[in-house]
Amino acid sequence: MTYFADAAEVYKYLGGAFRTANTTPGAGEQLRAADIVLRLDYTSPESSLTVVLKEPAIEVVEGDSDLTPDVRMSMSADNANMFWRGEYNVAVGLAKGEVKAKGPVSKILKLIPAAKPVFPLYRDLVSDKDAS
Repeated sequence: MTYFADAAEVYKYLGGAFRTANTTPGAGEQLRAADIVLRLDYTSPESSLTVVLKEPAIEVVEGDSDLTPDVRMSMSADNANMFWRGEYNVAVGLAKGEVKAKGPVSKILKLIPAAKPVFPLYRDLVSDKDAS
């Protein structure tokens, strides 16, 4: 059984992590400093997010987008959920082939530590879903 029931939940929670970070001091600045367009393709359920990590604000596009990503990553939505909880190492996922990435490796690796301040925000975001 997968954590997310459908794409709408992926957008609410995984997209919500970026939206919440954007308005949270300390979290949004670090992500916007990446200065990239990130495309995230998820499986189980099939869904996609394009995230503009640039000043002045993080922008999240649900589903297909005409934006050209600097970095494109694909993984299961369950692995993304575990990542945002701080329980999944993307570098290990890349090595195991559980995560696929296209784009400059340096930009991908720069994103991982920038995401850490978002972990507690994400856990708060999904706390009601976890309780049900």
